[in-house]
This record gives sequence, C-alpha cells and structure tokens, in this order.
Amino acid sequence: MLDNGSGDGTVELLRRLEEKYLDRLVVHYRPENLGTTRSRNILLRVARGKFVCVMDSDVEFDPGVFEEMLPYLRRDPQLGMVVPRIVYPSGAWQKSFDRFPTVWGKIERFFRLREIEERQGQELKGHVEPFAVDYAISAFWLMRREMIGVVGLLDERIFYAPEDVDYCLRVWRAGYRILYVPSVTITHHTQEISRGFKLNRAKLSHVKGLIYYFIKHRYLWRRPRFAYAQTDG
Repeated sequence: MLDNGSGDGTVELLRRLEEKYLDRLVVHYRPENLGTTRSRNILLRVARGKFVCVMDSDVEFDPGVFEEMLPYLRRDPQLGMVVPRIVYPSGAWQKSFDRFPTVWGKIERFFRLREIEERQGQELKGHVEPFAVDYAISAFWLMRREMIGVVGLLDERIFYAPEDVDYCLRVWRAGYRILYVPSVTITHHTQEISRGFKLNRAKLSHVKGLIYYFIKHRYLWRRPRFAYAQTDG
C-alpha cells in the first residue's frame, strides 16, 4: 500500500503494522500528496500475482469479499474487472457505477445526484445478478493483472478525477468487460470532497480532469458504446 503524505498519525500506525506483518504488508511512503493516479501507478508497477485490487483507504468490508468476486475473473478471460455494490456508512446505496459521461449527464449528476442515488438504489434493491457497466469508481476494483499489461497504467495527466472513467473506457476499448456484482457489498466512508457548490482544490481538479477527458476521447454529447455480452453468474 501507499501513504500519500498523511499528517494525521497514519504513518505511525502503518509503521507499527509493518513490524507486526513483516511478510504480508509493504508500505510505500511519500512526503506529499501525489494525487490518485501517480500514487496508484507506483503500486501497480510493483504488483505481483494473477489479480490486483485497487482500493481506497476509506473502504470497509467483511472477510470473504475476495472469495466471492475472484471466481468471476477466473471463469471468464475477457472479464477484466469486477466491482462490488458500494454503500455509505448509513447503509444507503452509493452510485458507484454509471454510463460513460456526457456534458449534459455531468450537469444533471451534479445537481441531482442524491435524487438519482435514491431512485436507482430502490430500483436495484434486491437485485443480486451481476451485470456489465460502463465504468465504476475506483474505490474498489478487482482486476486481472494481465489486463493492466494491455490497457496500461492510469493516466497521470489526471491528478484526481475522472481517472477511473478514463481507465474503464480504455478497458472496454482493449476488448475487456467490467462486471458489477451487487451480491457483494462494501462500505465507503467517502469524504465527497468534490461534491457540492463550495469551490476547492478537489473540485477544480475534477473539472480540469473532465475537460482533459473529453478532449482526449473526442466526444461531448454522444458517449462511447460497447456490446454488453452476458457473463455467467
């Protein structure tokens, strides 16, 4: 894992955990916040094993999550990434996946996200069958490592967001699929630093990232579309 310039006692805690779990925990320390993409790429470059998990530090889950999700990747070589259902600490459903954004879609999401989350959360209540999605937020990605060799690393020209949207679009264009598994749930203690109307560094970074994303992928209004093949549940 990587500590991205923490100043709240996290470094001291991690050093104690390193001593306790010498053979299981390796921490990379950075004195400043490198952003989402650079910090994750550092770890993706040194990751080993057949599968790789990208995970935020503010997620929480029970044992068994990996055991439930890994079989999907093992069964289907064209499945590049699987993602779980994500909820807030309150238990409310979080909109952690979506179609690829358009300008109008981002405007609607900015003003109506809570309403959209409530409506779609009700629509998906009780739904347990997995289905393909355009993209999923990078709070929790479980991927096959060989896919990273094809798709490449995260785009470091995006500091904070939407690096996840960009990467998922590249996953689809490389011929892989992304599967949402609603029967597996994790909790996301998100700070939502780029939401709301208050202007801050995160929001400015997000807007800058979106402009870059639309220029890079050469669209504004008509989102990229891919065939959603069925995956055995």
